[in-house]
Amino acid sequence: MSQLKQTVALRDVKCFALHGYYSEEQLIGNHFVIDLETEFSPKGFDDELSQTVNYEDLNTIILSEMKNTQKLLETVLNNIISKVIVLYPFVETINVSIKKLNPPMPGQIGYSFVKLTYTSAD
Repeated sequence: MSQLKQTVALRDVKCFALHGYYSEEQLIGNHFVIDLETEFSPKGFDDELSQTVNYEDLNTIILSEMKNTQKLLETVLNNIISKVIVLYPFVETINVSIKKLNPPMPGQIGYSFVKLTYTSAD
């Protein structure tokens, strides 16, 4: 039996933030790009936001966590996942990734990249 899956996502959310392991990074800051994707089995299609994930909420979560300075990008992503789960417990899969543009290292590096994936135990 096939089952319908729905995806609600935001791509290329651009932020300036002070995340970084080194104190200099937390003073200077950097530009980041975040992708957040949720997947779930839809409850129905009655044209009501209560039946889906509101991507405005996803944006609010991202922007909130980007203001909360962390040493590790993994911590930022885990916090985003935790907030999405609290708001939308019916979500089955969450993929969230972050790019740090031009990380402060020798050489020419376009971006560093970290991704976390959550899969519901149900």
